Amino acid sequence: MKTIAIQAAPFFELLRDRDTSMWQIFAQMIDGEQKQLLFVDETEKILFNYELPTTLEQLEEDRKIFSEEFSAKMKEFKKNLN
Repeated sequence: MKTIAIQAAPFFELLRDRDTSMWQIFAQMIDGEQKQLLFVDETEKILFNYELPTTLEQLEEDRKIFSEEFSAKMKEFKKNLN
């Protein structure tokens, strides 16, 4: 499995500047080879990781799961603000 370190802050700034989603970038990285994406801060501390699937179908499943989990966490966050 190939490991790729990604500077988190510049990566998300790039997504914002180009008005694109991380899922579009991830889709472009799929080539059949397993990849472990390590998102790191400026000190190289690992913030989180993601195992990139080897197919677009698997990526779409991951996107759906992420969206559902993110939505649930946002609802909980908003609930706790009140």
